[in-house]
Amino acid sequence: MATYQSTPLFGGALVCDLPTNFADVSQLRQVPDNQEVYIDKDGFTSIIVEINDRIGDKGSTPEIDGSALTTHLAEIVGDEADRLKVWNTTPTQFSNLDEDIPAYTLIATIAPPAPSSAEADSSNAPRANAPDFTAVILTLVRLEREHTDLLITINVPHIRGEYDEEDVDLQLGKQGQLIGDAVDYASRIWESFRVKDWGLFKEV
Repeated sequence: MATYQSTPLFGGALVCDLPTNFADVSQLRQVPDNQEVYIDKDGFTSIIVEINDRIGDKGSTPEIDGSALTTHLAEIVGDEADRLKVWNTTPTQFSNLDEDIPAYTLIATIAPPAPSSAEADSSNAPRANAPDFTAVILTLVRLEREHTDLLITINVPHIRGEYDEEDVDLQLGKQGQLIGDAVDYASRIWESFRVKDWGLFKEV
């Protein structure tokens, strides 16, 4: 079981519980001002909290919010969109946000790119540390009053030798340990996430 600690984000304007074994990437390299990025010190999973301008029409309906979720996901995966598969999307409730604030979570996977002909010719060996696939758990919080979309993305690369391939078959509902852990991280964030300073969304 992971242990957690209350972690201030964006100078303490936001706070949530993150696993204690995750490190603040901004201590290692530059991170965009609208992001907080944490990475597993013992693995490859990362957690990104990102503040973006709200997209889509006014109001909240499954169609409006679903379209926004799809647009954000497309921006995150970029040119990998053709290798993306979304497995499920569910409404999400944050314990410490008003019940009328819509939030949604999806689980998706991104397959690796096909090897170039040169790579295919040179060797059948997989590239070092190239994931077999990457799972993405994306939560979107629609803060209409603040004209903000808050994104919480957990990226879970599955690198051969670092996970049990027989434990993972999303078609059959088998998530395996790494995705299971990431779902636990997401659940803890939904429970613990608080906005301490709503003025943050005017500044970013």
